[in-house]
Amino acid sequence: MAPFHSLCQQAVSKKDGSENLDPSPSFVSKVSSVLNKDSKTYGKQYLFDGSEETCWNSDAGDLQWVIVKFEGIVSFSQIHLQFQGGFSCSQCTVFCNLDGDHFKEIQKIYPADDNKQQIFTLDSTATGKSIKLLFEQPTDTYGRIIVYNMDFLCSS
Repeated sequence: MAPFHSLCQQAVSKKDGSENLDPSPSFVSKVSSVLNKDSKTYGKQYLFDGSEETCWNSDAGDLQWVIVKFEGIVSFSQIHLQFQGGFSCSQCTVFCNLDGDHFKEIQKIYPADDNKQQIFTLDSTATGKSIKLLFEQPTDTYGRIIVYNMDFLCSS
């Protein structure tokens, strides 16, 4: 099995056997909503850009989610999240799947309502082609979620 690495900088083997970090991993993401449908300013692309100046901002609603789909099977051991304080959630359910749209619950995590990067180590490594985070119990009265950075420690 390959060593674990950041989703946003996947390790790529070079011809000489060494590894290089590739800042363009092969994945696509989906989100439940975007504030005022303004994807240019608050879209899903900002979840993984590593910048604290940009963010994904959901629209109002009780259950917001993010799905990340990979080209192949990936093993996840950690989830890294950075919320905007006041716009996080007190519970998040992590799901994973191997095929299609049938997700299996892996575990629940409990984010703090602050601006700091938070790291959640999974109880056991989750393996699949997709991972889904369901943001439950939002701290914002209207159910909005703001995430500045999202990352996963994973191997392929």
